[in-house]
Parts: sequence; structure tokens; C-alpha cells
Amino acid sequence: MRVLIRYFFRTLRLVLTPFMLLSEKLSTPKSVTRTAEEQAAADEASKQLALYQFSACPFCIKVRKEIARLGLNIETRNAQHDPQHRAALEAGGGRIKVPCLKIQQEDGSERWLYESGEIKAWLQERFEPA
Repeated sequence: MRVLIRYFFRTLRLVLTPFMLLSEKLSTPKSVTRTAEEQAAADEASKQLALYQFSACPFCIKVRKEIARLGLNIETRNAQHDPQHRAALEAGGGRIKVPCLKIQQEDGSERWLYESGEIKAWLQERFEPA
């Protein structure tokens, strides 16, 4: 019975993934408008960030939409299909859970944010234009 349930959910995920990705493409908002200097500062600050994610995870889609809305160039790392990123997520953050935003602090330490709501709030606090 367990095997049947596992295959059911794998099949469901395979069927729904293209629809979720298409929905993301169609509903991603336009980015905010910044001056060239403000955008350069935002790009420089986002070099310290990396988003560990799965492509079809609804919570990851939520965070990626916020990143697009804020016009940020944050590196996305697929922890589902890339074993190196998966291992880095587990080693650095302590668990394999997505979305996870890795923040490289100025003092060299790392901070790992796991909840999509917390990630969105942190990004808005840090990058929302005044």
C-alpha cells in the first residue's frame, strides 16, 4: 500500500509541475523601478545571497516571485537535482528544507532563513524602495 501511495504522489507531482511553472511565468509581477545607482547597490547587496530551492515547490515559487518583484539578482540553487547544493544546504543550514535563503554576513558568518514568509519579510525590509 505504501508503494502505491508513493507512486500516486510522484505521478501527481509530475503532472502538476508544468502547470505550476507555467503559472509562475504568467503571474510573476513586474519589478519595482529604481534609479541606476539604487539598482547597482541592490545588485551588489544581492551578491551575498543564495536561494536554495526546488523548481516546483509552491513556497519557493512564492519567494522567487518576490525576488522578481523587487528586481533582485539572487543566485538560485536547485537543491532537488544538484547533489552539491543539497549537501551544502544540509551542511550549512542543518536540514534539507526549501526555500532557504543563505545570507553571507559582512563579518564572514552565514545566516540561513528557512520559512518563505520570513524570507519575503527580510527581503522587503532590506530591498523595498522607500
